[in-house]
Amino acid sequence: MRVNVKNLSFGYRDHSVLEDISFSINEGDFLCVLGKNGAGKSTLFKLLLGFLKKEKGNIIIEGKELEKYSRKDLAKEIAYIPQYTSSAFSYSVFDTVLMGTTCNLEGLGSPKHREKRIAKEALEKFGIANLSNKSTASISGGERQLVLLARAIAQGSHILILDEPTANLDYGNQYKVMSIISKLKDQGYSIILSTHNPEHALTFSDKVLFLDDKKILANGDTDKVMTSENLRKIYDLPIEIINVNGKKICSPISDIVSKIYV
Repeated sequence: MRVNVKNLSFGYRDHSVLEDISFSINEGDFLCVLGKNGAGKSTLFKLLLGFLKKEKGNIIIEGKELEKYSRKDLAKEIAYIPQYTSSAFSYSVFDTVLMGTTCNLEGLGSPKHREKRIAKEALEKFGIANLSNKSTASISGGERQLVLLARAIAQGSHILILDEPTANLDYGNQYKVMSIISKLKDQGYSIILSTHNPEHALTFSDKVLFLDDKKILANGDTDKVMTSENLRKIYDLPIEIINVNGKKICSPISDIVSKIYV
């Protein structure tokens, strides 16, 4: 079991954010985390990454308690892919991916031939080797997300945590990035991804965790927990899951829409 969370709770001073959270993922699992703004998705990720200290419960990474990892050793197990934000420094695509290898360097060592080869292979893996010499500030949003994925792979971690990786991307780039992420699970990577788009869970993930009012509303196989009832509870919106040409999609239902199609 790669990640095992047991009875996790956390809050800021007198404000409780997460209560009694338990779930686990194994090798090759793709877990999609859904919930409204403020449901605690980002806080959960910060706890898994050791950025915040839990109040209660346990987080076990690859059979070892999170607190027993050094920052460097934890980076060898988990890679974090955030939403892309602009940087004050404009690094090249190659140098950005090369940074992912630093957790495997000794002391103050600098990347050598081996690390550069790993970075090059990661770029080739995502089909963006042609961007190597370009500035990360000059490429598209979809390309930047692929760069961040390549950096995570170069890091050597096999647990990937992605916080809304398709935010601010157009529909085509969303599908492209999600398709590539989905393929990684077939290569043995374990993926925990948050999104505001339930279609991503239906199309790509094999497990779903619904966060609602500080707690888990539902957690399990996508086919079992991605129900109209759970979606309605999470988003306070009448939503139906319908089958279109063999593919399940989410369809919000409102009085306006109903009147149009009656």
